[in-house]
Amino acid sequence: MLETIMKKKNLFIRIAIGFILGIFIGIILPEFSIATKVVGDVYLKLIKMMIVPIIFVAVAGGICNIESTEDLKRIGFKTVGLYVVMFVLSCIVSLIVAYAIRPGKDVIFANPPVFEQEITNPSISDFFINIFPDNPIMAMAEGKILPVIIFTILFSSAIVMSGEKGKPVLDFINSLSTIFFKLLEFVMELSPIGVMSLMAFSVSKYGLGIFSALGKYIITCYIACILTYIFAMCLPLFLYTKMGIVKLTKSMYKVWLVTLSTTSSAATLPTSIKVSMEDYKAPEGITKFTLPLGCTINMCGGACSFSCLAVFVSDFYGINLSFKEIVTLIFVATLINMAAPGIPGGGIILGASFLSILGLPFDLMGPIAAFYRLLDMAFTSLNVTGDLVANLMIAKSEKQWDVSMINE
Repeated sequence: MLETIMKKKNLFIRIAIGFILGIFIGIILPEFSIATKVVGDVYLKLIKMMIVPIIFVAVAGGICNIESTEDLKRIGFKTVGLYVVMFVLSCIVSLIVAYAIRPGKDVIFANPPVFEQEITNPSISDFFINIFPDNPIMAMAEGKILPVIIFTILFSSAIVMSGEKGKPVLDFINSLSTIFFKLLEFVMELSPIGVMSLMAFSVSKYGLGIFSALGKYIITCYIACILTYIFAMCLPLFLYTKMGIVKLTKSMYKVWLVTLSTTSSAATLPTSIKVSMEDYKAPEGITKFTLPLGCTINMCGGACSFSCLAVFVSDFYGINLSFKEIVTLIFVATLINMAAPGIPGGGIILGASFLSILGLPFDLMGPIAAFYRLLDMAFTSLNVTGDLVANLMIAKSEKQWDVSMINE
């Protein structure tokens, strides 16, 4: 039994065991769980260490292996277009849920806390300027994912257009990709311990008591995420590819174990790529192009987050949002989420910035930040799920994948 669990292919079983043990340890030994959070922090640092290298070789390899520049343009436009459509659809579903439940009604704080972190108010022009790196090496060093992806796309496109002269660089990137993914395997072997530490800390720190103050808001967000998964992802995927929700979910749990523990779409990227190619049999070229891009600009979970947050805050303060303001909400949310960092807790600052741009009070980000990790578990899981669903639809549209390719 133990020998079977320790096999390389059963890493996700070990992660699941660590996940469950972490919950029990957090309940039984709360002080120990908080004191040993350093283990989880080290694990996250090792994962973050691999994010930029993996994104670079994955995007570069994915684009270069497409070979045809016409295919590259077509797949690129399809990918970005589909991501935007999925995001808007996720916003609509989440707004319907939020307005049906109205989580901000009758919520009262005796001493409302104040959100004290720095708020940014980026203009649309600033957003587009900032996604293009003036120094790609510095962008990589600072972990700015979207500028790194933009540079990598331009760099890789130039390799494709260079033909035979670019082949030595392509061979080098493929070798580098092999090395980085091998290094990543070493890091991933630590996942069961890291996940156990992170879950123990989350349960001991935020526990069941945090549900008493804003439980209705948390429930609203989770319902919005579940219904978005069904109506904005599973239903379109079934209609287009005939892939049912059971077959999709059967392998998706491997990804969710990582997103629930790390709350990072970027940190989950290696697992997403592995599940996409090995479980869903999606083509490598499209997978390594759409998924790294998706972990930055495709944030369906962010759509749920912003939609529920806007309704919650507006109801809390007795502010009625007009139809025009709701349309503005969706547009602003789309732009902000395209620059969202795929890191744990990144949504806290983005949420405050989002409220500020809409002219809504952002004091509630204080109490929300206290248990944001619980929400981020659902949002991140939905983000990554959206990437994988879009990846399969793009592969189907390119006639490189069919649901019949998946082993029963």
